[in-house]
Amino acid sequence: MASTCTYQFDTAVYKGAVTFPTQLFINGEFVDPVNKGTIDLINPATCKAIARVSVGDREDIEVAAQAARAAFKEHWGLKVSGDARSKLLHKLADLVDANADQIAALEALNVGKTFYSAKSMDLPTVVSILRYYAGWADKIQGKSIQTTPDRVGFTRHEPIGVVGAIVPWNFPLATLFMKLAPALACGNTIVAKPSEFTPLSALFLSTLIREAGFPPGVVNIVPGYGDTAGQAVGESMIIDKVAFTGSTLTGRKIMEAAARSNLKKISLELGGKSPSIIFDDADVDQAVKWAINGIFMNQGEICVAGSRIYVQAGIYDDFLQKFTEGAQCLSVGDPFSPATFQGPQISERQFERVMDYIKFGQAEGATLRLGGKRHGAEGYFIQPTVFTDCTPNMKIVQEEIFGPVAAIMKFSAEEEVIEQANNTTYGLACSVFTKDIDRAMRVASNIEAGTAWVNFSNWPDLGLPVGGFKQSGIGRDLGEYALENYTNVKAVHINIGIKI
Repeated sequence: MASTCTYQFDTAVYKGAVTFPTQLFINGEFVDPVNKGTIDLINPATCKAIARVSVGDREDIEVAAQAARAAFKEHWGLKVSGDARSKLLHKLADLVDANADQIAALEALNVGKTFYSAKSMDLPTVVSILRYYAGWADKIQGKSIQTTPDRVGFTRHEPIGVVGAIVPWNFPLATLFMKLAPALACGNTIVAKPSEFTPLSALFLSTLIREAGFPPGVVNIVPGYGDTAGQAVGESMIIDKVAFTGSTLTGRKIMEAAARSNLKKISLELGGKSPSIIFDDADVDQAVKWAINGIFMNQGEICVAGSRIYVQAGIYDDFLQKFTEGAQCLSVGDPFSPATFQGPQISERQFERVMDYIKFGQAEGATLRLGGKRHGAEGYFIQPTVFTDCTPNMKIVQEEIFGPVAAIMKFSAEEEVIEQANNTTYGLACSVFTKDIDRAMRVASNIEAGTAWVNFSNWPDLGLPVGGFKQSGIGRDLGEYALENYTNVKAVHINIGIKI
């Protein structure tokens, strides 16, 4: 197949041609898969084909892992200084920044998110992540530990080796860099498996990785299906660690594969069913805006989506009216329109999945207050959907929908809402809206979640970790905490006087 594809954009917000590779990126070269596998990528806004690209499978993952292992031993890992790794990460950040419009256009085309959100949120986040971990690259340090006068002890934080990064389709570039940047900063090499649905930005990135000057084999990018290429990452005896973002079901498979193979280290950022809790004393107008953003941004395809909204009785009617009016005003449509807030779901399968949950909600007795139908005649668009009169055991309250569906529930007392919020197998995030700082701290402390936002939602900070409690994951992305995922700690003991 052709080694590149050029897509001509002629939209209101971006005009121009973008050329991207269509092959796998292994050992610094663009290559065809061993078994010549391909996939036709679909524009979720039109249901029409974008391009045909290569997909790898088990054999390609092993070839990439071997290249990564050789690179780690020969010209990366402990053989390259932190300062040199920092410079390469900064150079890559410069290149991503310089190509932000092109990458944002590919994200909007391939994922269905708006061009505006890709350019103003995702791409600046990616650049910032690269610069943040570039700053850490020469500061991966251990400790000197006082023991006894006749011995010295210290620790070294050494790179693990080959890291397999499996990333999802909802934020394909941002989640890739949340793993790639700290892993490279610590001196590891990478085998990345983007989703088969959304590989375009990662493939474009591979050209920038080569341009930045990373040695061959340090970063390898192999798009592929989860049950073949993804499974191979988990089972590989060459890959030393897996960093995964995706569903809890797939996370279990990754853990099982890691245990069956070489007991590789894992970090998992998994599903969520995050509660947004609005108390009587909250700023209602601000709470409405944040709650709308919390569930409907990125088409609801976000792991920390505030899909369970609990509103205290005293403001429930006011909140519900304003929330409904606000959701009704959201513009759904072309990701390249400046007015669009919500684009299409990623695929027909995901569209049908969300629509099935809407049917479950109605069948189980929830009141469909808004939406619940397809938007438009083409594309995988779903109207912003709001349910009320929900009970704790309904599917739409318990299960991750990953779409623009909100369940709004009334509560009376603080203790009651804490119990309801924790009545889930997930524990990824929560939001608390109140003017009472004591209450805010108390509730945030009692919710079983890895992230708690007070008086806002879905606004991560690069210096703070992201990750889950319970079945929402293991380990943390972002911040200094992420470095723990990508190093082994070695204790060194030096005898300066002990004799036998």
